Amino acid sequence: MFSAAKQWVTNMTGIGQGAISPEAFETFWSECTSIHADSPTRFYKEVLNKFQKQDRRDIHSLSDDSTYDPATKVRFVCTSDTHNQTDRYNFQVPDGDVLIHGGDFTQVGCVKEVEHFADWLDTLPHPIKIVIAGNHELSFDPMTASDPNIRERLIGRLHKSCTYLEDNSAVVSGIKIFGSPWQPLFGNWGYNLKRGEECAAKWKEIPDNTDILITHGPPIGHGDRVRNGIRAGCVDLLQEIQLRVKPQYHIFGHIHEDAGVTTDGQTTFINASMCTLRYKPEQYPVVFEMDKISEETILVSAPAEWNLSDPRKK
Repeated sequence: MFSAAKQWVTNMTGIGQGAISPEAFETFWSECTSIHADSPTRFYKEVLNKFQKQDRRDIHSLSDDSTYDPATKVRFVCTSDTHNQTDRYNFQVPDGDVLIHGGDFTQVGCVKEVEHFADWLDTLPHPIKIVIAGNHELSFDPMTASDPNIRERLIGRLHKSCTYLEDNSAVVSGIKIFGSPWQPLFGNWGYNLKRGEECAAKWKEIPDNTDILITHGPPIGHGDRVRNGIRAGCVDLLQEIQLRVKPQYHIFGHIHEDAGVTTDGQTTFINASMCTLRYKPEQYPVVFEMDKISEETILVSAPAEWNLSDPRKK
C-alpha cells in the first residue's frame, strides 16, 4: 500500500523541484482505504504526514518587486481574520491590485462591526477587494442570522466597498477566483458543516477551472494546526483540491496560530490570518503575483447573484 505515494515523497526533495504529477495525487487518494474524514488529526498522523509533504515557505518568497510589472502581472494581497482589530495595526497593508480577505472580519457579525470593516476597506488603495465571510459573521449565515433582512442589509453594505463572494466567482484579468465561507463544524458559530457528506457536497461546487480558491477554513495538513496539536482542517477539501480543482493558490484563515504559507508541490496554501491566537493584530498579509491571462474582469456584485442556499436544508 502507498508504494507510488512513497516514491513521490522520495522524489520531492524541496521547493522548486517541479510540479507534482496529477497521477501522484490520484495514486495517493486511491490507496487511502480509510479516509478518516471525520477524524482529521488521525488522518494527518496515520496517512497524510507519512506520504505527502507539506513544505513551509517564506511568506516573502511569493512576491518580487524587481519582476513585478502591472502591465503583465496582478498583485494579490491576502488578509484574513482581522476581527474588528484593524485600528490597532502598527504596519501598513501592502499595496497591490487585488485585496483578498478570507473571512472573520468581525467578532460576532453585528452591524457596527460590519460597518467598521467596510469603512476600513474604503481607506485601502487596492482597486479590487474581494471578501468572504467566516464563522464569526453570524449575521451572514442564514442559519444563525437573527433576521434575514439584516443579512441582506449587511451584504449590501459590503458590496459598496468590495466584491463579496459566497459560493460564487469573480474574474480578474482572466484569473478565476472562487470564494466560500464554510468550514467543518467548529463550535456554535456560523457556516458550519458536518464532516463527511456535507463538506464533500459543498466542495464539489467549486468550479474545475478555479485559479485562486478562497475558503474560510483550511484543508487538512496546511495551516490547520491548533495550539494543542489537533488538526482542524478538512480532509474532503484537500481531496477535492488535489484531485479535481488544482488551484494555483488557496487562501484561507480561521486557525490563527498556524498562519503562513505551505505547498504540496501543486498548490500554494496561504493561511492569511492577521490576528494571533490571543486576537492581537500582529501577523502580516501575504503578497503574491500572477501573470495576467486576459483582459477579462467580472466582479460579482448583483444581489440576484448571491447564493443564498444552505446545504444543511437539503
